[in-house]
Amino acid sequence: MSKKDLNVRKHKNLVQNKSFSTIYSSFKSEIISYIKKNSFLVATSGGPDSLALCALSNFYSKEKKNKIYYVLVDHAIRINSSKEALSVKTLLKKKGINLKILKNKKKIDKNIQSQARIIRYQLLLNYCKKHKIKFILTGHHRDDQIETFLIRLSRGSGVEGLSSMKKMNKLNNRTKLFRPLLNENKKDLIFLAKTYFGKIFKDPSNNNQKYLRTNIRILINHFEKNGIQRDRIINSINNLAATRDTLNSYIQGIEQKCLTKRKNSVLIKLKIFLLENIDIQLKILSNSLRHVAKSYYPPRAKKVLSLISRIKSNQELKATLGGCVIYKRQNNLVISKENLKKTIKL
Repeated sequence: MSKKDLNVRKHKNLVQNKSFSTIYSSFKSEIISYIKKNSFLVATSGGPDSLALCALSNFYSKEKKNKIYYVLVDHAIRINSSKEALSVKTLLKKKGINLKILKNKKKIDKNIQSQARIIRYQLLLNYCKKHKIKFILTGHHRDDQIETFLIRLSRGSGVEGLSSMKKMNKLNNRTKLFRPLLNENKKDLIFLAKTYFGKIFKDPSNNNQKYLRTNIRILINHFEKNGIQRDRIINSINNLAATRDTLNSYIQGIEQKCLTKRKNSVLIKLKIFLLENIDIQLKILSNSLRHVAKSYYPPRAKKVLSLISRIKSNQELKATLGGCVIYKRQNNLVISKENLKKTIKL
C-alpha cells in the first residue's frame, strides 16, 4: 500500500471513529457559537492536546474555509527547543498546515513556567495585533482543569483561583482567549492526535519533578488509585465556578460605586473600599492592577494582601506592584502605570 493510500485510510478511519466524531461535533459547535466566521490563531506545541486542536482546526478550515493561523513559541529554554519546533513544523506541513515559529529573545532564569507563559501570550498577542486576529485558541482540557485547581489549592487560592477555567477570556481590548476543549479527556485527545498526525512529541519538562505541575500529576494518579475520581473533582470545580460568578456580580456593583477607571489609571474611594471584607478587597485591587498594567494575570495574592495591609495602615504609601505605582491621595487610592524611580517595591 502506498503512503498516500495509507494516509487516506487513516483519514477515513478517523472520520468514522465515534470518539473523533463526537469531539469534532462539539468543537465545531463551539467555534460557530463563539467565533462565527472570524479567523483565529491556534497556539501550537507538539503535545497531544495542542496537536489535537490543530487537527480539529484543520478539519474545520477545510469545511468552513476559515482563515486559521498556527503559531508556536520557541522559548529557547532547552538546548534542543529550536530543533523540536522545526520537527513540529515538519509534521504539520504534511497535513497542509503552515506553522509560524516565534522565538523568544528574553532570558528566563526564574519562575520558569510562569514567566514562559507570560512571554508566550505576549508574543502571541503581538502577532495577533499585526495580523488583526481577534481570537487565540488553546488546547486546555479537562485534566488541565484538575491540575490547575490542585496547584492553586496548594497556594491557598480563593474562590476565583479554584474555579474552573472560563471558555472565553479577554486578553486585551483586541484579542480574546478561547478554550474549546475544556470538556474533553486527555486520553481522547492523545488518540485523536496520534491517529491524525501519526505521532506526538513529549516535552521532557513534563517529567521533571522540580516543577509543581509534574508533582500534581503524580498526585492525581494516587487519588485515582485510592478512589478519588476525576469527575468528582470536576464537579467541585464547577460548583466553585457558580459561586465565583455570583461573587463577581456583587463585586461589579461595588466597583461601580468606588472605582473611577481611566486608560492608564484607576482611582479607588477608600471609604467604600475599606468597608468590604478582605476577599472583596483582594478581588477589586487585583482587577484594578490588571486594568492599569494591561495584564492577563494579576499579581500573586500574597503580594496584593500585603499591599492591602499597608493601605489600611496610617503610614504614607508609595509602592510598586505588577507594573503599577500605588499611592494614597487624600481619601483615595491611586493606581497608575509604573514610571517613578523612587518607589518601594513589594
